[in-house]
Parts: sequence; C-alpha cells; structure tokens
Amino acid sequence: MTAPPANAPAVPLLTVLTETIGAARSANRSDLVARLEAAAERVRDPRRRIVVAGQLGQGKSRFVNALLDLELCPVGDGAVTTLPMLLAHGPELRAELVLAGTEAGAPEVRVAIPPDAVAGIDPRTPLAEGRRVLRLELHAPNPLLADGIVLVDTPGVGGSGPGAATVLGMVPTADAVLVLSDASTELTEPELTFLRQVRELCPTVALLLTKTDLYPHWRRVHEANAGHLDRARLDLPTIAVSALLREHAMRTQDRQLGLESGFGDLYQFLRDQVVARDQAAVRAGVARDIAAAAEHLALALGSELVALRDPDRGAAALQELRTAKAAAEELHRRTAAWQQTLGDGITDLAGDTDHDLRERLRAIARDGEEWIDDHDPGRHWERIADWLGLSVDSALGDNLLFTHERAARLAERVAEHFAELGAVDLPDVRGALESGDSRAGSGTLADLEKDIGFGSKLLVGMRGSYGGVLMVGLASTFAGLAMLNPISLGAGVLVGGKAFRDDKQARLARRRSEAKTAVRRFVDDVAFQAGKESKDRLHRIHRALRDHYTGVAERALRSLEDSLRATQDAASVESTRRAERCAELERQLRVVAELRRHAVAMAPTDAPQLPGNPPVR
Repeated sequence: MTAPPANAPAVPLLTVLTETIGAARSANRSDLVARLEAAAERVRDPRRRIVVAGQLGQGKSRFVNALLDLELCPVGDGAVTTLPMLLAHGPELRAELVLAGTEAGAPEVRVAIPPDAVAGIDPRTPLAEGRRVLRLELHAPNPLLADGIVLVDTPGVGGSGPGAATVLGMVPTADAVLVLSDASTELTEPELTFLRQVRELCPTVALLLTKTDLYPHWRRVHEANAGHLDRARLDLPTIAVSALLREHAMRTQDRQLGLESGFGDLYQFLRDQVVARDQAAVRAGVARDIAAAAEHLALALGSELVALRDPDRGAAALQELRTAKAAAEELHRRTAAWQQTLGDGITDLAGDTDHDLRERLRAIARDGEEWIDDHDPGRHWERIADWLGLSVDSALGDNLLFTHERAARLAERVAEHFAELGAVDLPDVRGALESGDSRAGSGTLADLEKDIGFGSKLLVGMRGSYGGVLMVGLASTFAGLAMLNPISLGAGVLVGGKAFRDDKQARLARRRSEAKTAVRRFVDDVAFQAGKESKDRLHRIHRALRDHYTGVAERALRSLEDSLRATQDAASVESTRRAERCAELERQLRVVAELRRHAVAMAPTDAPQLPGNPPVR
C-alpha cells in the first residue's frame, strides 16, 4: 500500500482493514486477526436497529406500517401488539415465531407461520407448545428495510402486557429509539420517566407526536411537550407525524400531503442522527482497532530493526524489552489482582442491585397499602392495578439504569490495573444489559371480590332488625303492649342499622386485607422474576468484562514476547543477510506506519488521540 496524496479521497474501511489483517497474519498474530475480522464484520453489516416504543394506544403499529408503506403490523383498538415484532428485509414475505429454548442457554427455536396469521399470535399461542414466546419476526421486500433498517414494534407500555421492562431490555443494543406519544394530551409523568430511562440507555432518541390529523390543537401540545422536556432536562428532538396523512399521500402520490405528514423530517432525523452517527461510530471504532494493531505490529518490527542496525543499541533495547516483558508477565501473573477486583465488584454490584430493587418494590408495596387503608379498594381496584403496573415498570427501569451506571464504574476500576500498558479501551457494557423478553412485570394483579349488592345489604339489615324487634317486642308484652309496637319497631331500626354498619366495616376490612395480600403477592412475584433476570444480567456483564481485559493482557504480553524474540534472533543474523533483513523490516514498518496514518485520518476530530507507534531510530 502506498501513501495517498493529501487531496486523495479517503480509502474505504474494508480496504484498510484487509491490509491490516494481512499484516497481522504475516506476523502470525492470530489474536489481532480475530479482533480485526470482527471489526470487518461490523463494517460489512449495515443493519441499524430502531425500536419503536410508547404507551398503549399511541399508534405505534400504524406508524410502522406508514413508515414502510406496507400493511405488516396488526392495527386495531386496544392492545393489539402483545409481542415484540421485528421487521427486516427479505426476498419474499415470510413470518417466524421465535421461541426460547427448552433449557437455559439452549438456542432459540423458530416456527414458520403464515404472514396473515400474525394478528392472532399472542404469548399463549398453541404454536409455542408450552415454550416461552420471545418475539415475532417478519421479513419483507422493502426499500427502507433493504437499506439496512431493522424496525422493532414493541407492545404498549403501561398495560397488562410485558410492560416497560421488556422494552427497556431491547434498548441498550438499539441504534435509535422512537418514542411515540399522541397529540391528544401533553406528556404524562410516566411517559417522562420512560423517556428518561430510554435516554440513559440509548444515545439516539426522538419523541414522535402522532395522530396530528385528529387533533387540531396539536401545536399547543407540541409546545407544552417541549416545556416538559426542558424542565426534565431531556434534550430530545420532537417530530410531529401523521400516519394517516402519510398513507393517503403514498396512495395518491400527493407530495404536499406527504410534507404535511411530517415523515420528511423523520427521514432527515434517521439520515443525520442514526445512519450518519452509526457510520461515524463504526469508523471511529475501526480506527482504534487498526491503530492498536499497528502499534502491536510495529513494536516487534521496530525492535528487530534497531538490533540489526546497531548491535549496541540493540542490546540496550533488548534489556528494555526484558524489563517490559517482566512487567507484562507480572501483570499476567497478577491476573488474580484485577480478576479479584472484578469479582469483588460484581459481588458488591449484585448485592447493591438486589437491595436497590427490593427497596424500590417495598416502597411501592408500602405506598399501595397506605392508599388501601384510606380508600375502599373494591371501588378503585382497576386504578390500583394500573398504578401498580406503572410503578413497577418505573422501578425496574430505574434498577436497570442503576446496574448500567455501576457496571461502567466497575469497568473503569478494573482498567486501572492496566495503566502500565497505556490507554486501554473500556468495554461497552450496554450489550450485556439486553435482556430481550422480560417477564418481571408481566404478571397480573389478582381479582378482588366485589362488594355485595343492594339486595344482600337489605337482607343484612333485616336480619339485624329482626332480632331487635323480637327482643324488645317480647319484653313489651309484659307491659300489655303488642309485640309490634312503636318501641319494638324503633329498636329494630336501631339494631338493624348497627348490624348493617358493623357488617359494612367488616366487609371493608376484609377487602382491604385481601387487597394488601394481592399487592404483596404481586410485588413478591415481580421481585422473584426480576431477581433472576438481574443475576443473569450480572453474569453477562462479568463475562464481558473478564473476556475484554483478558484479551488486553494477552495481546500486550504476546507483543512483548514477539519483540523480545525478534531482538534476540537479530543478534544471530549473519552480516550478509543484515542489509536484506533491514530492508524487509523497513518495508513492513512503512506499511504499518501507513496503516496508522489511515487510522488517524478515519478517526473523528473530537476523538481521543490514537496510540502512537514506538520510535524507530
């Protein structure tokens, strides 16, 4: 590879990666080859995953259909979407039901289904044969999907379905999240909480104001939402869209109607904030991988060249390399040190995460019981169920954010053990947070027995009044009065009223006790399932951090070992072959230096400075 002129166009990523892989393969650095091939796979895969989320009834499925100009997602009143639905490109329309494996760690099971049967699929479908349903996947020929866009239509948040826990489990690995809120009303507190949680887990988020064709006052709602976002310190773009106008525009090919639908602004957002940003992120990551590989390769080549050119300086370099190798070996031997930091950190994180989750859930149960003590749960049971679902979703989301923040801190603490090796890339722990289908918030609150009807209440009063009439009536007969007299009737009314009030209080106390039991059982079920998912999440984080830093230590030691071996071998090279070997090393070093120059050119201007090659004198 020859150095390009200053005004030459940028070399494609895959070309530079191919050259770097070839150089690493020539140096027998299989560890670098595997890392670079993984980077090349990221470049070849243009897919960008966009998650569409929001509360119930915000028009998510109709929006997805309008965006693709295809009728793929079922649309209707109520909670139509009960399972996450992934839409990707395919040569022909086909649908698959993705099921969890029969055992932990088992691969997913795919069941082909007719595309027109998608609307009738729910988590209890007999096609699952008792296994847990993860998602639906639809593949269809479509220009937008062919460009690499993968859409995920999620169930509504806040209902009796999977809830926010499932949706937030998909967010960490998404390239962008579109949160929908219709123009009928301003953003609610649960929506703002959900937006805050999504923004913490994904850097690219937009709020879409939907159904603008139905509500003439949507501009006032738009302005009010901007104020809510500003007060909540959420710097998010807000785009007003109308799926219905978009469908009419595509059907009639009306350009003006298409502009009024707002989808033009949405496409601009996808181009600028999703596609362009993702390309920049991939380019920056590849630049770091190429620069790191060039540094490893140049270390061995440069050390051997110094030893060949000047044996005296080569001896000094050999001593430096031995010292560096001893330090690297000590670091490798002290693997227990950073792994102990990692293990202790994971243990502490597990305890803190579990405590944080239980504290949040206990607070919800306590607030629910206090509310039940002050009200009749039989009259407000549906409201209690809705409040409980939203509160649990919010608690699970905040607990996920807590885990993400603490895991990132742990990664930084472990990286301090590798300070001797220079700057070390921190692993992205967001991928380990993805939980896919979460069942923590998918439970339902047990039904509460309703209060007795008017007829039953009348019978309770009559039964109590009968005893009062009979008792006072019999006593009044000794005074020569009839059994039914004003005194006995008045006593019956008094005793009957008291019996009615006592029965009412007993029934209310019984309903409150049953309601508290149902709330506690619901919260305990959530804690049980969420605790298991949290432990699995922490295991994934542990493995991701362990594998990342093990690779860092092994690559550093391998580079120093190769450099030391090459320097020692240089002392035994015959003088007739020294010039030939020096020329070959100089040629390889020029290739490596050029690879690093390309890596520097590819890196964004605001990115941290890439590591430099060791000087060759």
